[in-house]
Amino acid sequence: MKDRETGAKLWFIPDAYLPSVGDSKLPSHESTCILNVNKKPAKVKFTFYFEDKDPVESNEIVVPAERTWHVRLDRSEEILGVKLERKIPFAIKVESDVKIIVQHSRLDTRQANLAYMTAIPWAEGE
Repeated sequence: MKDRETGAKLWFIPDAYLPSVGDSKLPSHESTCILNVNKKPAKVKFTFYFEDKDPVESNEIVVPAERTWHVRLDRSEEILGVKLERKIPFAIKVESDVKIIVQHSRLDTRQANLAYMTAIPWAEGE
């Protein structure tokens, strides 16, 4: 098989939201999951968009070649250098210097019947 990059360099997640913590043993959170199946590392940056304030760009992270990283957004300050508040809707742009695959998931443990959702974000074609 010919060696080529798989995925897209630009992804959009319109629906993001960090619910209240809920169960402290299994806290509510969101993860933006990045899969880099390529032979070189991916330099990835997030931009967060809000309803009532300007966008905020993250620090760059590097996803090694042929690896995955589940970026926990409840830990965004330590991972991305951006503090995200709970209970405030936002959207995300994910940019990479090589093609990657992105998935976004939410775990909501605010009630005993917890909720889990996942979605493949919009990939901008090239």
